[in-house]
Amino acid sequence: MDADTAYMALALEEARLAMAEGEVPIGALVVCDGAIVSRAHNTREMDNDPTGHAELIAIREASQRLGRWRLSDCTVYATLEPCPMCAGAMHQARIERLVYGAPDPKAGAVGTLYDLSNDERLNHRFAVTSGILSEESSALLKEFFGLLRSRKGNVSPAVAEL
Repeated sequence: MDADTAYMALALEEARLAMAEGEVPIGALVVCDGAIVSRAHNTREMDNDPTGHAELIAIREASQRLGRWRLSDCTVYATLEPCPMCAGAMHQARIERLVYGAPDPKAGAVGTLYDLSNDERLNHRFAVTSGILSEESSALLKEFFGLLRSRKGNVSPAVAEL
């Protein structure tokens, strides 16, 4: 198993934790110099916070642990293609590289709907590797949303709208 696959498997563990908490199952890691600096999963429902995305939480935690906002030597691993907010945070943090699992046809901002990773109008670009454990990432999301649809009355109104 190569390093990208191994780290993505850990991001999937985070996604499973999110799912167990009733959150959309998305997980993320920040890796710097071969070491995991932070791990996170979605917490929007639990925290009532629209910025409670796994990638954003992981980036914030990595910056705090490393004592710097520039993460130019770090790689973010995310189970789902980042949205504009998270891709924007990666740009602002000067992330070196992003590795993600499944594409996001509704909000993907690193190639699907937008490409904030490689926009020449911006002052920073970052490398992107996609499709690592994509099937597993997609299956987890499908399972989660299938469960939501099957018990729509037993979840918070915010989650039911997803």
